Amino acid sequence: MGIIAWIVLGLVAGLIAKAIMPGKDPGGLIITAVIGIVGAFIGGFVGKAIFGTPLEDFFSIQTWLLAILGSIILLAIYRVVVGNKSRAHR
Repeated sequence: MGIIAWIVLGLVAGLIAKAIMPGKDPGGLIITAVIGIVGAFIGGFVGKAIFGTPLEDFFSIQTWLLAILGSIILLAIYRVVVGNKSRAHR
């Protein structure tokens, strides 16, 4: 799958992750989109390494689930890290 497809997949996965984990995030929509893109890459590569899942098909449910799962995990980590920093400055 090409880099443009991963970016599109990541944007959509980030929005889905945000819908699954609603709440106020520091950074807004742009940070959510970046987290989605990075989460899609991480989820895809970890899934390929651990499960041997092929990532060549954009319309594969496995590809989408791995991208969404990677985005959710990265969003949760981001909230913990940034949430702790914002509470420390109050």
